[in-house]
Amino acid sequence: MNAISNQNSNRFLSLDMFRGLTICLMIVVNTPGTGAHFYDYLTHAEWFGFTLADLVFPSFLFAMGNAMSFSMGKMKETAARVFWKKVIKRSIIIFLLGYLMYWFPFFRQGMDGAWELKPFAETRIMGVLQRIALCYFVTAILFYYLSEKAAIIISVLILLGYWAILYLFGQSGAELEMATNAVTRFDLFVLGEGHIYKRDSIPFDPEGILSTLPSIVNVIAGFIAGTFIQKIGKTFEGIAKLLLVGFLLMALARWWDLVLPISKKLWTGSFVLYTVGIDLSIMAVLIYFIELKQKHFGVEFTTVFGKNPLFIYLFSELFFITLRLIPVNQEMDAFEWVSERIFQRIFPGSFGAFVTAIVFMLVCWSLGWWLNKKRIYIKI
Repeated sequence: MNAISNQNSNRFLSLDMFRGLTICLMIVVNTPGTGAHFYDYLTHAEWFGFTLADLVFPSFLFAMGNAMSFSMGKMKETAARVFWKKVIKRSIIIFLLGYLMYWFPFFRQGMDGAWELKPFAETRIMGVLQRIALCYFVTAILFYYLSEKAAIIISVLILLGYWAILYLFGQSGAELEMATNAVTRFDLFVLGEGHIYKRDSIPFDPEGILSTLPSIVNVIAGFIAGTFIQKIGKTFEGIAKLLLVGFLLMALARWWDLVLPISKKLWTGSFVLYTVGIDLSIMAVLIYFIELKQKHFGVEFTTVFGKNPLFIYLFSELFFITLRLIPVNQEMDAFEWVSERIFQRIFPGSFGAFVTAIVFMLVCWSLGWWLNKKRIYIKI
């Protein structure tokens, strides 16, 4: 998607590094080694609460908004017909890529041993790329037609409206419980149990339809931050303002957490404010060291991910799924065998699970490095 992978010459190195870091961490979080418990801070919170892993996806959405702020100028100059064609095309392609990723490998072995097509009725419809597609679609339209001030007002209305929806349409007295909240009810009603994520304690989709609504605000915040950074970002005044707003949003989120707990899976308003506040603070620190102090340690490594972000993410997911499908013996697949027979023996326990994830991430990075070396940038 050009809004994510477009290599504009005026983009700050700090923004490229921020985007690359989110992909890097996303791969690490999604591919922990087996045979030992993964580190708690790299595992998503069970329901309420916050870990480093919970920051990754909203940061990717924030980075997408950042990148969109650089491309929107040209998009606004195009005719509405051209704009709609481009946005709809990108959104549909990204959504379909996400859907096909969850359907992969498309076939399965039936009870009689014969191969059959995996039924559509059991395929997850929503997911990470699907949420990215929907957030991109809505945010692009907002900023094509409306001002930043209007987008901020809409963001406030979205967060407050989503809060009201949770309490108006959740089961009375259990509005925020996994099985009885409005998000679960809505997804089950619209999608049906067969099309929902099933690897939690109950069928519940952390990237469902209704909870996508507040995640749009993360993209809007990234867009507004991007335009601000372009104006006065490379100054101490700009850094100070980013830190100040970041701190205020985190403080407001912690206050809101008292009545609407921070929850990544529900994507509550307090979670949105908290993650945006952290992202603004991280951006300020990166701008200070990379743009002002000219400290470029790690920039080249992380920007490899940022050059082909969606492609590398998609590859990491499909590669991981493929490894889990290859049996090595009756007890282990290929990924488990490498994790337990190699890394767990060298680094027993949680560190071995962590090293497995790091090595897997480096394999994905190697593909990105080769693509960058060949100047191949896969855009949608």
